[in-house]
Amino acid sequence: MTLESAISDLQDTLTGMRSASNWRWLVRQRLSAVRQALSDESVQAWDGWLAARSGAMERERRQLLARISAVGAGLLDRLDAERVSSEVRRLLNDVEHYRQRVHDLVYDSVALEIGGSE
Repeated sequence: MTLESAISDLQDTLTGMRSASNWRWLVRQRLSAVRQALSDESVQAWDGWLAARSGAMERERRQLLARISAVGAGLLDRLDAERVSSEVRRLLNDVEHYRQRVHDLVYDSVALEIGGSE
């Protein structure tokens, strides 16, 4: 499963019925799929001026994986479904920002190889 599809599945689950008895379990499963997709993805280490950004992206990926694990571990125990949903949405927003920065890094690496707009 790709990161994009895992994010989409989790977003669909978050907008679903929060009163369903298995909603928390389903959110946890979808969050686990996001974690797995994020684990499978790695940022390539580039030389030159992109090396620092790729190192920062790898650190951010590890932090996101730790946050996903922490949120997922306590997901079934919390009582307030609205707060759970808010916390997962905030985490998902951070994952989407990370994904965009990875795409920007790849774009910049191609522009560097080709020569950019000059």
